[in-house]
Amino acid sequence: MILRAVGYCFFKFTALFFVCFLLLACNVSEAPQPVRTGLSNTAADYGDAVVEGSIGEASTLIPVLASDSASFAVAGLIYNGLVKYDKDLKIVGDLADSYIVSKDGLTITFKLRHNVTWHDGKPFTASDVLYTYRVIIDPKTPTAYSEDFKQVTSVTAPDSHSLVVRYARPYAPALSSWGVSIMPAHLLEGQDITKSPLARKPVGTGPFRFKEWVSGQKIELEANKDYFEGRPYLDRYVFRLIPDTSTMYMELKAGGIDQMNLTPVQYARQTDTPAFNAAFKKYRYPSNGYLYLGYNLRHPLFKDFRVRRAITAAINKDELIQGVLFGMGQKSNGPMIPGRWAYNSRVNDIPFDPVYAQKLLSEAGWEIGSNGFLEKDGKVLRFTILTNQGNQQRLLTAQIIQQRLKKVGIDVRIRVVEWAAFLKEFIDKGNFEVVLLAWLTSQDPDMYDIWHSSKTKPGELNFIGYNNPEVDRLLEEGRSTFDMEKRKKAYFRIQEILAEEQPYTFLYVPDALPVVSSRIRGIEPAPAGIGYNLIKWYIPKKEQRY
Repeated sequence: MILRAVGYCFFKFTALFFVCFLLLACNVSEAPQPVRTGLSNTAADYGDAVVEGSIGEASTLIPVLASDSASFAVAGLIYNGLVKYDKDLKIVGDLADSYIVSKDGLTITFKLRHNVTWHDGKPFTASDVLYTYRVIIDPKTPTAYSEDFKQVTSVTAPDSHSLVVRYARPYAPALSSWGVSIMPAHLLEGQDITKSPLARKPVGTGPFRFKEWVSGQKIELEANKDYFEGRPYLDRYVFRLIPDTSTMYMELKAGGIDQMNLTPVQYARQTDTPAFNAAFKKYRYPSNGYLYLGYNLRHPLFKDFRVRRAITAAINKDELIQGVLFGMGQKSNGPMIPGRWAYNSRVNDIPFDPVYAQKLLSEAGWEIGSNGFLEKDGKVLRFTILTNQGNQQRLLTAQIIQQRLKKVGIDVRIRVVEWAAFLKEFIDKGNFEVVLLAWLTSQDPDMYDIWHSSKTKPGELNFIGYNNPEVDRLLEEGRSTFDMEKRKKAYFRIQEILAEEQPYTFLYVPDALPVVSSRIRGIEPAPAGIGYNLIKWYIPKKEQRY
């Protein structure tokens, strides 16, 4: 499962991930209480607000219609799924008080919590889950996330707080797919979801309620005092739109925001002072995403896999990791994050080799012309790398790649576009040559929505138009068995094919570098990141600012 992400990355849906990493998502037991120094667990700890800097603005707060991380980051605090990941990345109950998976894996029985109400006071019941399921699989719903639920043969509700989900055949991501944000049937049933006012004024069951959306400025949430896991200690959580990381960093130092993702240069060179370390706490851990160049395979230039392989061979990934990430990351050779159980460490990545790159291009019919660039049939080998505004890390990556490709005779242009227009006018319309983006991946290795040939329609995630029958078959095999070895075999082979064909040039896996004001207490880093226990974050009364 994968998500689009905004200023940081691009990815497939799941509330599961966004609750676990709220900068870019539990057994029924509560997360552990934070260690409090000199304060009792009283109302004195309640209050104040946390302001997070966001590069991109949300597009909609109806999660099944969204495909960007800005929308999911906000929605992740407003809505819940039936399940979620705990701090150790294990699937546990959320709106489901408990669940049982049958021995054959074909039936999941959920017992829903009884003490949950929507933000408007209406009770949460199984009818809300039934509505969410129906609207996701409705062909008229423009969602990229229906595939998980097309595997379901039936969903029934024996009573108002029980749900039985049946599958015709094994489906490995079945349980995790029910991390989907459940939506209020009483407000949406019988309506056109694409025209619902909930896109701008959502009503959920989550720890924070919607308060205000000022376009181009901020989205403000307030604590849900009736939240079933206990009200958050924070009174408010604010997403402030600042579409430039340098400006955002200045706002951080000036006290205009409390939290952001640092760039590597900010982390390594601009924050290592006694004053900064007293005012803020930095965190560093491997991210769950990878940066890539994605080729529009409908474009004549990129139909030739030799051209794609040549571009990869002409790029020095070590140079990118040192020059862009300051060493805070690792090379990527495919769509799996190193260290995951489905990662194939034996994939033969294309090494940096300009001579090999030139050889491939020559074999493809490209020869150096009078202007110093490669030409074929009177046309210069030229293309534009498209990326999103406000991400200096990506821009620097593109500039280094531009210089490397120039040395082998490729004329590269760079275009930076505001995020909303980037999605609407370019990605969704297939109006690009090469994109520089990232995918943020969840724990299950299923990649169906990104690589299957059936997922190439506008708004879906295989926007480069990749089509390989063997990969289609392997994707279907990988998700239709619970046998870990069979799944691993399928995903290992997919990685080998992608390494050979290079529909993407897989670049690097950056480290996550969040920074948070030191006045905020209760943060406990874990494999899930730092945001999994946000309802336990608090600010001592004497340090409260808002």
